[in-house]
Amino acid sequence: MAAACSGWRCLGLLPWRLRAAGQAAGVGLLRAQSRGYCIPFGTGRYARGRARKGSRMLVGAAFALGGTFGLFQTLQYPLKAQEHLAEQQAAKQLNDSSVIISAIKTYLISRKKSLEEIVSFYPPMKAVNERGKEVTEYGNKYWLMLDEMETQHVYPIKETRVEEMKWRKWADDWLVHLISPNVYRTPREALASFNYIVHEGKFGTVEGFFAKYMGAVAMFFISKRLKSRHHLQDNVREDLYKAANDWVKAIGKHRPFMGGSQPNLADLAVYGVLRVMEGLEAYDDMMIHTKIQPWYHRMEKAIGEAEVPNWQLLQPPY
Repeated sequence: MAAACSGWRCLGLLPWRLRAAGQAAGVGLLRAQSRGYCIPFGTGRYARGRARKGSRMLVGAAFALGGTFGLFQTLQYPLKAQEHLAEQQAAKQLNDSSVIISAIKTYLISRKKSLEEIVSFYPPMKAVNERGKEVTEYGNKYWLMLDEMETQHVYPIKETRVEEMKWRKWADDWLVHLISPNVYRTPREALASFNYIVHEGKFGTVEGFFAKYMGAVAMFFISKRLKSRHHLQDNVREDLYKAANDWVKAIGKHRPFMGGSQPNLADLAVYGVLRVMEGLEAYDDMMIHTKIQPWYHRMEKAIGEAEVPNWQLLQPPY
């Protein structure tokens, strides 16, 4: 029974991979755009995860994109500031990664406010989704809370802010929902995906057996429900290909990233979603049948160049 229960834990590994993929993108982009500062997420797990270069199963903080993701729609991710918030009676915790990214980016640009104060600008609100389930939404989650001068510096052209918000929302509301139906499209792909997860996660023999086979079966059927819920085509690859090409078309031929010469938060959002498929058949198919590969490789290079080995860079401004 214990082994079976351990196997079922693997059902949560895809959102865990989402968090891992997002953190890889987040550190590079946020550091590159924010005056050389880098956030040491959580309690140090982020730094240790990035140190395992070459492993796609990174451990730590999340950037998985807000919105729902099938039965795993809430990605639990603690946002805890380090020294200056450690003295508070209660640690801040957020469940929406788009809010997390917006809050951190705001803090890195505008050091006039504490991270705790900035988080308060994104109030949680109860709402009922299309399936009648109560969910928590966050106001302003795609906005950076900057003053007029800071806004002008980050978004010298007004339209760039609107564009960034539009495509961040698109990544949350549409792109992320294409992952599970594509990764678990067939029994063979579902088994291959869990084989990869078990191998990279270094499960024990018995635990890995249950995780691989029970997880693959469960996620295959769950992916079919998600396909129906989100009204995907019979061949879900076509939706993935179209989404990738729509993104490339939106960037255009005259700029390397949505953010221009450097990635912005929309680039980060899309990259974070797509990166979870690396090593799987869906990823290879997407690279072959769409035009996204050049942009994707530019993102990898930009993030790699922006990495910071010293995780102590971010300190309170006092």
